[in-house]
Amino acid sequence: MSVRATETPEEPGEEAQEPLRPATAPGKAAADTGLTLVSHDGKPYRFDPGALCLELLTTGGPGAFARHEVLHGPADLVAWADRSRLPGGLRPTVTAAEVERARAFRDALFLLAADRAHGRPLRPEHVEEVNAVAAGPPLVSQLTSDGARVWAPGATGAQLLSTVARDAVDLFGGPHAGRVRECGARDCYLLFVDTSRPGRRHWCSMERCGNRAKVRAHRARTSAREGDPGAG
Repeated sequence: MSVRATETPEEPGEEAQEPLRPATAPGKAAADTGLTLVSHDGKPYRFDPGALCLELLTTGGPGAFARHEVLHGPADLVAWADRSRLPGGLRPTVTAAEVERARAFRDALFLLAADRAHGRPLRPEHVEEVNAVAAGPPLVSQLTSDGARVWAPGATGAQLLSTVARDAVDLFGGPHAGRVRECGARDCYLLFVDTSRPGRRHWCSMERCGNRAKVRAHRARTSAREGDPGAG
């Protein structure tokens, strides 16, 4: 696979880093995972990147990926948290400075994940950014008298980012680090971790890029048969 995400990525195709639509309603269960993305032709499809930290990468990115920016203000970061795989009910107070930090952290994480996916060494500046954000206090959950898990009040944007960064530390320093991949479609740059047992995930979504690849392969086989009178 060619190198496609670098310090200054080349212009992405239409499928790269598409806008988010709400994947789940507020109050979702902790087991709910995945996001609903929308293709350039307006078709929604499900994408599960396999980790909380990789979900943040769907909000934009460095260089050419900045045209897909989603995090413009505090409400956007709160909305992303609500759509993420974090348990529902989190309502952090987010400042403009925390949104700016979120974008810088996400861009470093994007490039770190791309380097891992392409087998390149992790760059120190990206590792340092992840570690710096992870060093802050994370989100805190509490147990209620009826046995329910709820978020502690007073959550901040900094705590949200620390929780995401700690997830990144666990992913890139854990057993699945070698399974961080970029979608196999030539015009898709979505990053995911393959947590399946066989470890053969190739596409961001079979519903989208996997199906398009199948259609292209079918057309190629049909064209080849039609072009060879002796075939079949």
